[in-house]
Amino acid sequence: MVDSEVVIAGLDIGTNSIRVLVAEYGSDGKLLVSGWGQSRSQGTHRGVVVNIEAAREAISTAIEAAEQEAGRTVTELLVALGGSSISSLNSRGVVAVSGKNREISVADVERVLEAARAVVIPMDRDILHILPQEYIIDDQRGVRNPIDMIGIRLEAEVHIVTASVSVMKNIEKAMERSDYKAQEIVLGTLATARASLSDEEKEMGVLLMDIGTSSTDFISVCGGAPRVTGSVPFGGTQATSDLSVVLKIPMEWAERIKCELGCCWETLIREEENAIVPGIGGRKAISVSASEICRILKPRVTEILMMIKRGIEKSTNMIDINTGIVLAGGGALLPGITDLAESVFGQPARVANPRSSISWPNPCRNTKWSKAAGLILLGDAIADKNMDKVREAQETEIANPLRGLLKWLGEFF
Repeated sequence: MVDSEVVIAGLDIGTNSIRVLVAEYGSDGKLLVSGWGQSRSQGTHRGVVVNIEAAREAISTAIEAAEQEAGRTVTELLVALGGSSISSLNSRGVVAVSGKNREISVADVERVLEAARAVVIPMDRDILHILPQEYIIDDQRGVRNPIDMIGIRLEAEVHIVTASVSVMKNIEKAMERSDYKAQEIVLGTLATARASLSDEEKEMGVLLMDIGTSSTDFISVCGGAPRVTGSVPFGGTQATSDLSVVLKIPMEWAERIKCELGCCWETLIREEENAIVPGIGGRKAISVSASEICRILKPRVTEILMMIKRGIEKSTNMIDINTGIVLAGGGALLPGITDLAESVFGQPARVANPRSSISWPNPCRNTKWSKAAGLILLGDAIADKNMDKVREAQETEIANPLRGLLKWLGEFF
């Protein structure tokens, strides 16, 4: 059981909003979400800090609101990262098993993961995650945890996620100026997947898309492990911009019209619905039909979905996506987007909402909170991992962090 004094907090820095969740353990050991906070993003662009002081203030506002709601003080938070600052690749490592009687040890797994991470990455990037997809023992594929198995040759296929060093450092600096610390920086779609996907979806194959304000991040999971991760530099803002340009209105008006009457699937439109567009500079107001708004929005949303489809097809086979498409983020709330996704991918689609046995507060059950919710669940897994390390240390006097890491990865996937 995890110590009831442990507090877990997640920070999602978006282009429009910063969201924070705070959770703690009850006397029965169950995780409870006790606080949440939100602020308007300042000093960030596409989820990247561009003004330290403005970002510090916005981050502090959201965290302090969550602290006040929870009645607890937060010192460190898990932070989600995504967008163009992230890149990824698949790699493979091979080693000879060195243990007695060819029994695979923790040391062998360490060596094969080190071999797999021996890839050339630019100096301005750092490895964020090394995520095992599968281990291969003497051509036997599909091994999830090779420790204590017998073999001569051990291979590991892994998914490596890298991030911009400067982006991570600037996030950490903005938090430190508010007297907070980044406990871990996590790939945002990993967090969203943790909160949104079922075990069956992760095992059989699923594509998750997190449609944000200025970018859409995606992750393909099959066989319980990530196969492809990536991002396209288009999101809800581009659709709003199209409305603004075509209707010749300010972005704020276009955003309001999109939220109130936007749709990207014709059969869902009520023909009698119209939006009144105020005239600029004293000009006469005009009426715009819902079908006209759909005609403007649909091509942009289709383009975003097609860009992701092409990215998946370049890296892997769409046959790995057997259970369908899951849509998360604010962009997933656009009416008709699941129908459009089904048309583009030829797969069933649904909108993500935070899952698991945790009772999420009503304001946080919206798909916009899926990433922050996933950070809480990952924090729970990390807390369990740390307790495992403590128990191992008590039992053997030496804690093995890699064994704990393997357990955590197994729990996530």
